[in-house]
Order: sequence, then structure tokens, then C-alpha cells
Amino acid sequence: MRRRAVSLAACGALVATMTTGCWAEPSAMPAVRDFLIAWQVGNYPAAANKTVGADRKSVASALGAVRAQLDAASLRLSLGVSGDQGRVEDAKVKAIAKNGDDADARFSVKVDLGENGQPWEYLGHMHLRRIGGKWKVVWNPSIINPQLGQGQRLAVVSEVPARAPIKDSTGRTVLHKVPTYNIGVVPGHLADPQRTVEQITKAAKFDGGRRLDSERLLGRVRSAPPQKFLSLLTLRYPEQKPLANRLIQIPGVRNEPIETASAPDYAPELVGNLGPATADLLQQVGAPYQPGDTIGVSGIQLLQQRRLAGTPTISVVAQDPTGRTTQVLKKWDGLPPQEISTTLVPRTQRRADAALKDLPYPASLVAVQPSTGQVVAVANHGTGGENRAFDAHYPAGMAFGVVSAEALFARAGMDPKTKTSCPASVTVGGKTFTNKAHPDAPFSTQFALGCRTTLAQLSGKLDARGLQAEAAQLGIGRGWTASVPAFTGSLPAMNGDGAKAAAMVGEGVQASPLALALVAGAARTGVWRSPYVLSNPPKPADVPSQVLPAEPLSGLQNVLGRSVSGSAGVAHAANVGGSVLGTAALAQDTVNGRSRTVSWFVGAGNDLAFAIAIEGSASASAVAAEFLRGAPAKTTKTTGRTAG
Repeated sequence: MRRRAVSLAACGALVATMTTGCWAEPSAMPAVRDFLIAWQVGNYPAAANKTVGADRKSVASALGAVRAQLDAASLRLSLGVSGDQGRVEDAKVKAIAKNGDDADARFSVKVDLGENGQPWEYLGHMHLRRIGGKWKVVWNPSIINPQLGQGQRLAVVSEVPARAPIKDSTGRTVLHKVPTYNIGVVPGHLADPQRTVEQITKAAKFDGGRRLDSERLLGRVRSAPPQKFLSLLTLRYPEQKPLANRLIQIPGVRNEPIETASAPDYAPELVGNLGPATADLLQQVGAPYQPGDTIGVSGIQLLQQRRLAGTPTISVVAQDPTGRTTQVLKKWDGLPPQEISTTLVPRTQRRADAALKDLPYPASLVAVQPSTGQVVAVANHGTGGENRAFDAHYPAGMAFGVVSAEALFARAGMDPKTKTSCPASVTVGGKTFTNKAHPDAPFSTQFALGCRTTLAQLSGKLDARGLQAEAAQLGIGRGWTASVPAFTGSLPAMNGDGAKAAAMVGEGVQASPLALALVAGAARTGVWRSPYVLSNPPKPADVPSQVLPAEPLSGLQNVLGRSVSGSAGVAHAANVGGSVLGTAALAQDTVNGRSRTVSWFVGAGNDLAFAIAIEGSASASAVAAEFLRGAPAKTTKTTGRTAG
């Protein structure tokens, strides 16, 4: 047994150059071959000229409509049985069976449905008759597909499953239903589908100049059942009302409003939003999603698009002109959606949101459970949709002093009682550092006061590699992930004593709130752990946990505790009782020629470590206190050396 198939290319030239068959006898083979070649290469009039029994213009039109009706990327035809059509015995099945002046031919069809799904393969059949000594194909719509009847057309139906939810740590969804514009068309009612699609894509412009793919959107319209409403894109109400109003002014475009569970109850910058699949996003999420499909456009919704949405079930159908009679010719089952579980704790998340909501500046707060690495709250206020809690590149300033202090305890033989000075000015390696002078005192006291000149002087006790190693042990600049994009922090080049001293006080050091929250978590528990915000699917292992030596850890906890509990400590405003430890800082840098100020609090209380970054001069410690208490913060500007 073997597959029987005759390659069209092996028989030679196209219709225009074909005058005889591959056989000397008056065979039906040349007529069959020429018809199939002409159909495959898109020379529909030439294919129609090989037929009888119907108006040839109608035949050419029917053949030409197949690609559009299927939105096909390609159509391949071969004589006989090939591909997945099965194995046949030559003695039982012939490619062409001749009976006097009649013949029947079998051929294989392979349609590449492109983004719509897997290739569609089936066995075709045509009847031929010899008329005036020449073989002609007797036209019948069943030549296109054996199950296609008179007056029917092909269409592609996409059944999209309901999107799976994103849940918090309690198992409750973090999304609620909202009214949604459902913009679409009835393809068979459009006088000029191409013009309609061009008008839609011209009007539909999204964030960052994103646009729909006009060519692929037109393919969707042409291949859809003609008498059924086809949803082309969904828009958020009321934010995208102006766009919806513009679109429904286009002839043939209408809105069939729906409700979708798409609005985050909290942490929208992390959870993400849904929106139309624009050309650039389609490159990211890939097949089988189509232009205009509702997909995740940011956050977890985008990152976990395939899991949350599953994939649609695709069917090729035969329909009559009314669309009432539909016969499924081929069906490809999609993959079911799967829910996502986050580690967010609703109560902690509400406290984080409340702590930031009245601030006059953009601000971010991220809280983690240091004993596990679970991210339990992510709040962003006034950040324009950006998840700065995870991916901001903020100047760390003296918030990086936590790392510097740990490095001094681990590598320089220091402890909290080591006597140190805090002069008004000190020059190291040609670089001058200043702050308010304080009397000589134990290191814990100078650290609690946020003394930059103390750390700058002590930089001589460490080499650059040592500082980098301690920063890496606390996760700064390491290759960890949090299941979603996050900035792990960076240190500047330390190619001199001055540069090293600057790094000790956080100049040139950049960090995200998440990166510094993890540092605070390590200070609380003695173990740095890689973070994660998704529990299902679980995060692949990345950076292993790092255990801090006992003596440096004890010293670090001492100085961070003094910063909060001491009446003159920079983070005293965060003292709400219990075992809160932390530090506060006011960091500055220049971005695109403009000065930027960031007020920090980095600390922990019980099994909760967190970092707050406020893009302005404000008491981040007061905000921390309100977060710990669970009440909104009163806005307090600061003008001194720290944000405490």
C-alpha cells in the first residue's frame, strides 16, 4: 500500500502553455491537471474555461471566493490521494476513473487557514465529460468541497471561550463586571467591506499609536458568516466612549453592548487591562488571536494571555445565503482557559491603597511576606498606569544605606556600637559629601540620623567588590523575577574612592520599591528570598535564597530599629509600636535634564516587609505608619535631609 498522488508541478507548465497531456492517448488527465493548476495559482478565468454546465464568470467568481471565505494563507491542490487523506491501494482507487466519454477525478486539497488554525485537508471530487473530443469539468459547487451545496458558501466561525478569572490569595476574583462597548458589523450587510474596514482602522487609534491590522481585519470580515453580527473590538466604558462614538458613525458599524469581567478591584497596574488586539500586540501574543480580539493589553492580563483566554474553537462551515442552515465541515477544538492565582492579600492591599490615595505626588508601595517571598500588596498612585512599584528605576539615596550598613558589619568588623563621626562635610577621592553635623556617636546613632558623611568616611573600610557582593546577596542587580517584569536594581561603576563613597550613600544606585522591600525582608528574617506574585502557575526557580550571617544581621536589625524607635531617628514617624524597623531617605537625581526627588521608607513589621517611594518631598515614614495602622495618611511635606 502507498499513497497515490500526482504532483502538478511534475506535469510541467501552467494552463497557458499546456497543449497535450502526459499520456499519448486522449486522457482526461490534462484537463484535470490544468483546471487544478489554474485554480491553485489564482487564474480563475482559465480554470473556468475548462468547465461546462454553468456560466463561466460565475464559476470563476466561485473559485476566487474560496480564499476570501476561508481567509486562507494558501491553497494547495494535488491529483489523487495525499496528505492525511489515508492510504489507498492502486488496484482499488484511481486518481482518474474513465468510463467512455465520462470520467471522475479525485484530488487532494490542503488549505492553510493562517491565523485561524491548523491546515484543513480533505479529498475532492470532480466529474468530467468529453465533448467534441475535449475533456471538460462538469461544474458543481461540490468541486470546492464535497459537502458544499448549490447556493452555499464557506465561512470560518471562531468560538471564543469565556476568559478565566484572576484571583487573590483567598480564591476570590480581583475583577468585576463593567459595561463594555462591543463594536462590530454584519458582514453581509456591508456595501464595501474593504472601505468599512479602512475607516475602522483609521479611526481606531490606541495608546502609544497602536493600530489594528487592516489587512487581517478585512480577512476576518470576509471569512465570517455573512448574516451574523461579528464583534471586531471591545472598548472600555466610559473611558473609550469618544472612540466608540466615532466608530458607530461609520456606515455598517454598530454597537451591541455587553458586560465583561475586566475591571480590576485593585492593583490595576499589576493585574492589567483588556483591549483590542492591535498589530504590535498580535506579534507578542501570536496565533490564533485575530485583529480586534479582546486580549490582555497590559500587566498579568497580557503576560498570561494564552492561559487566561485559552484558544478559540475554529470551525469551517457551509452556509446558505440566509445563514440559517449551517453545516460544520471541519472543527478544531481550542484549549480551555485556566485561572490565575495571585498572592495578593485583599486586606493588606486595601491598606496600601488607602495609605497612598491622598498624596499629592505619584507614589508606589509594595509589601512582601519575607518568610516566603510572596508579594501581598502592590499599590500605585498617580503613575499613569505604570507599575512603578515593580519596575521604577528610582534613585535609592540613603535607603541604600541598609545595604552599606550590612556590608560594614559583614566585612569591616564593625558593629552598632562602633564610634563614628558625622562632620558637616567630608571629601573622599576628590568628591565632597555634606549634611548637618552631629557629635561623635556610635554607628547606630549616626545611621538613625541618616548621616551621609559617616557612610562616606567608612567607605574606605570596604572595597568595591565587597560592596557589590553584599548588594547582590540582598538581591540588588540579581537576575530574579517576580512572575511579572521587575527592576532588580543597579549599582554604578565604582572606579575610584570617590565613586565608591558615593555608592555607599546611594548616589548613582537605582532601585525599585520591590527590590528594596526584599532588602527589608532579609533584614527582618535573616534570609533574602526571591519574590513571586503568582501562585498558580508557580514561578520557575530562579535565584536561590541567601542567608545572612548572624552577627551582621543582628547589627542591621539594631540600627534599623533605632531609626524608627529613636526620637531623633529619620524614620521615627513610622513608630506605631511593636517591632517595626526601617529607614527613610530623601533621594535626588536628574532625569532628562529635570531634577527628581524621591522620598523613601524601607522597613518591616512582623512578617511584613515593604517599601514606599513618593515622587516628591513628603514624609514616607508617616505614610508607612498609616499603612501599618490601616488608615489614610495625612500629607506632610518635608524639607530636611530625609523624608522621615
